[in-house]
Amino acid sequence: MMRAVRTQHRVAIALAGALIAAGAVALFMLLRQPPPSTLERIRASGLLVVATRIAPTTYFAGADGPDGFTHALVEAFAQELGVRVRFEFPPTLDALLDDVAGARVHMAAAGLGVTDARRRRMRFSQPFADVEEQLVYRRGTSRPKQIDDVGPGELHVVAGSSQEELLQQLRANGHPNLSWTPHADTDTQSLLAAVDRGELRLTLADANSVDLNRRIYRHVAVAFALADSKPIAWAFPRSGDDSLRRAADCFLRSAQRGDLLQRLQARYFGHTGRLNFVDSRDFWRDVRDRLPALRSLFERAAEITGIDWRLLAAIGYQESHWRSDAVSPTGVRGIMMLTQATAQQMDIDDRDDPEQSIIGGARYLRVVEEKIPERIAEPNRLWLTLAGYNIGFGHLEDARVLTERGGANPDLWMEVKQRLPMLARKPHYETVKHGFARGQEPVDYVDNIRNYYDMLVWFTGTADEATRAYLFAESN
Repeated sequence: MMRAVRTQHRVAIALAGALIAAGAVALFMLLRQPPPSTLERIRASGLLVVATRIAPTTYFAGADGPDGFTHALVEAFAQELGVRVRFEFPPTLDALLDDVAGARVHMAAAGLGVTDARRRRMRFSQPFADVEEQLVYRRGTSRPKQIDDVGPGELHVVAGSSQEELLQQLRANGHPNLSWTPHADTDTQSLLAAVDRGELRLTLADANSVDLNRRIYRHVAVAFALADSKPIAWAFPRSGDDSLRRAADCFLRSAQRGDLLQRLQARYFGHTGRLNFVDSRDFWRDVRDRLPALRSLFERAAEITGIDWRLLAAIGYQESHWRSDAVSPTGVRGIMMLTQATAQQMDIDDRDDPEQSIIGGARYLRVVEEKIPERIAEPNRLWLTLAGYNIGFGHLEDARVLTERGGANPDLWMEVKQRLPMLARKPHYETVKHGFARGQEPVDYVDNIRNYYDMLVWFTGTADEATRAYLFAESN
């Protein structure tokens, strides 16, 4: 009996020893495994944390929620990683850069210029855009012609920005008297607004910001470009491994080889810079004086058709400047400038009646849209629809044929808009079904509507009362 007990005891000890040894081996193997990389941790958590800034060139409240070039590009990157994005909005540019340097976010995507000073604090992805820096003044005041024309106290920039670093370089390289005032608690858009109001004399901004903001701040004018274009990239912490930045580089290279970057640049910046001082002044005056009486009609048409009322209003403004008695030399008339044939097709008996015109025009837009191939997604579907609404679907199809013949994608507006003007040239229009057409007109038409729509979305969404009051006062 005792012998059996001793045997069992020895077996138990042996088993315990084996288990301890196995545990030790497992622990050793576990300790030998490298910790998960930044990219692996992000994929495991399912969340990418990105610092950005609210601005027309990066992230803003669009018609259907968050929008903007930066927002769209980052969302595409996150989709490739298989994670969702949480955007963070540090209150200042310095705070954003600190958050990246301190690894409190995974990355920053905020239209950041790549500079030597920033490289010492953080890593950058490969550049995906180049933007020109411009000196901006108020229209009607004296225009500086060179950097040495900038007097003391005249120039204001965002503290810690690439613009300030550029000024530091200029002062160190031949312009020792150059001075400026840095502002830590503001952004480029606010400085442009202050120049527009005459509160500040000069500021610096990149070309995209200037073009987008001039639709609102129409007194803003460009004096001259300050230097060569600066590269724009995403920023990453210097601490930790480089796995996320490498993944970003791979994504951006793919986006450049394909057409993603080109499509996003065309989507957010391809229509800017078209409206001049008078165009913007007249638009805001008519928003004040004419739109209030028509808004409920546009909203009613939106309920019927499901089209954003602001888009319908933008179309109406491009067509007639919201004048119900508008008549063209070709006989189209009313708010939506409908032809007699279109009016009959939409059962409209009075094209001069604002309600009939607006609802009929909205319904006809849907008719045109139904002719667009189902495979074409937004926003190209909308822009092609608008072009077809203007020039006729047959001529639009001719332009798409020319696009395909040229080896480009006929489903992309940025490609079709380059071929539409060819319909006015004999060597081209003789080769397509519907012949001659003034193809530049739908290009201008669509670009103008996109601008008016952007302005109405901003006005009804994010514009504060003080800015609205200023716009209306300046529109007299």
